[in-house]
Amino acid sequence: MENKVSAPVDNNVFKKVVSHAKEYGFVFPSSEIYDGLQAVYDYGQNGVELKNNIKQAWYKAMTQLHDNIVGLDAAIFMHPLTWKASGHIDNFSDPMIDNKDSQKRYRADVLIEERAAEMEGKGLVEEAKVLVQKLARLLEAEDLKGVQELIINEKIVCPVSKTANWTEVRQFNLMFSTQVGSVAEDASTIYLRPETAQGIFVNFLNVQKTGRMKIPFGIAQIGKAFRNEIVARQFTFRMREFEQMEMQFFVRPGEEMKWYNSWKEARMKWHQAIGIPASKLKFHDHEKLAHYANAAVDIEFEFPFGFKEIEGIHSRTDFDLKSHQELSKKKQQYFDPEINQNYIPFVVETSVGADRSFLAVLCNAFTEETTGEGEDAKTRTYLKLHPALAPVKLAILPLMKKDGLAEKAREIYESLKFDFNVTYEEKDAIGKRYTRNDLIGTPFCVAVDHQTLEDNTVTIRHRDTMEQERVPIAALREKIGEAVSLKRILEKLM
Repeated sequence: MENKVSAPVDNNVFKKVVSHAKEYGFVFPSSEIYDGLQAVYDYGQNGVELKNNIKQAWYKAMTQLHDNIVGLDAAIFMHPLTWKASGHIDNFSDPMIDNKDSQKRYRADVLIEERAAEMEGKGLVEEAKVLVQKLARLLEAEDLKGVQELIINEKIVCPVSKTANWTEVRQFNLMFSTQVGSVAEDASTIYLRPETAQGIFVNFLNVQKTGRMKIPFGIAQIGKAFRNEIVARQFTFRMREFEQMEMQFFVRPGEEMKWYNSWKEARMKWHQAIGIPASKLKFHDHEKLAHYANAAVDIEFEFPFGFKEIEGIHSRTDFDLKSHQELSKKKQQYFDPEINQNYIPFVVETSVGADRSFLAVLCNAFTEETTGEGEDAKTRTYLKLHPALAPVKLAILPLMKKDGLAEKAREIYESLKFDFNVTYEEKDAIGKRYTRNDLIGTPFCVAVDHQTLEDNTVTIRHRDTMEQERVPIAALREKIGEAVSLKRILEKLM
């Protein structure tokens, strides 16, 4: 997919999305009653449902649609030598720069990348590309002085102080450490995992042998990871505690690029299947490769603040398994009966942030439609979520509490709540109840009226079009169930 020029940054829309997320129970600042904790968030009653649905769509797409991919749930705490072998103790750091006037710390590479994004937004695409390439060469050479000079030459200033009074660029390790042990003197330092991938690598042979897996095969995992991000901003886009959805695919050496390209296309297809339009997605090849990779690409989504990474696809070579074999002294090899050979497999990784996917889906779904003109203009706000991802699938709404309508509506609610997430609401005029459900993305509302008591039919109101149709109560389970099933997403991946 060819690169697209970023649209102008629209901070006003993003502010609305963030405000909407809190007001309607999607995301709350963590420990807000104590003024919160920077870059840590809690998912509210609707947010947790949306996030769980996204995770289910990913997990089923990986494990249910592929007979050679299985799941894993590894522990957060791991032996500290794990992170020595993986390179995180020696290499897991970001280049940081401080502004002497504001006393604020920034990631040096992010400051430059944001300047490049500004240039793209002004149509200076080639100039932006050259700037990013310069940055990549400097980082590759570990030339931190050169990075500082690039910031100064580009006249990049601190967003707070508006000055260019910068310190030198320094490396800052991102891992959180803690102590384990019952007695303080005997405690040893361990780390909160900065990624979930290593839990998969150290279990490679356990899964392979117990599952009798044949190469190529994959191991998929959803789990928490922790990074001491200095530049933690843009809501849930960059957090210190976050969730990853990763799959490591073990392949025969020499076949990694074939699988890399295959998974690159498959993962782009998944993002489109959950409702994100192709026009808001693009591939971005890495200028600077990580120490373990021989190929890497990001899938970027066009947030209101520009195109940003939501998923990475990496060809990790045999770096991880080989490193663990060398440090642990335990062989991490696979005997391939087809070629009668022992080897350490190569790995193709797909790693998508659950929180970033959540934010991308939320930003994409946030819709404001204006009808009429002048004094008659009315704006309708709703979340245009894929029905399979929506927190609530169906709202049962009696036209009024009396005349037996509430009892009939309750009866319908009780009969459907075992099939999917359905709610019942009787307070306020039905128009207000439709609006409340629009705001949380409920795809269907069912109105129970006096005709329902006569012929057992109800009115389904569709969120996106606001069209209404009359259907028998007996048809609701099949009609709604089919529309909101994850099968609707999975079918698009075959």
